[in-house]
Amino acid sequence: MTDQLSVTFSALADPTRRAILARLAKGETTVMQLAQPFEMSLPAVTKHLKVLQKAGLVTQSRQAQWRPCRLEAKPLRQVADWVGEYRRFWEERLDRLEEYLNELQAKEKPDEQAE
Repeated sequence: MTDQLSVTFSALADPTRRAILARLAKGETTVMQLAQPFEMSLPAVTKHLKVLQKAGLVTQSRQAQWRPCRLEAKPLRQVADWVGEYRRFWEERLDRLEEYLNELQAKEKPDEQAE
């Protein structure tokens, strides 16, 4: 059994699926409307949607004959939390680098004044 975070990252690994999510972030829409900007068949777009649905990123409801797709952001929150831990790590590293560069610049200033 695969954990939810791995399933979400796997779904996000494909640029077409990320583009579909970006479109759905603007609001719900039909599969036909989602398929329009892509140079692929409707069944291919449907396969991408099934991967996104399996990851819990997209849901589809029924309103008469219309089946709108909707973005479900909860799994993205888990991704953001996971990435956030590494963001803090890199910010701390960059802060240390900035301190080091400031120290180097402070050491160079007396040399410049001697010239």
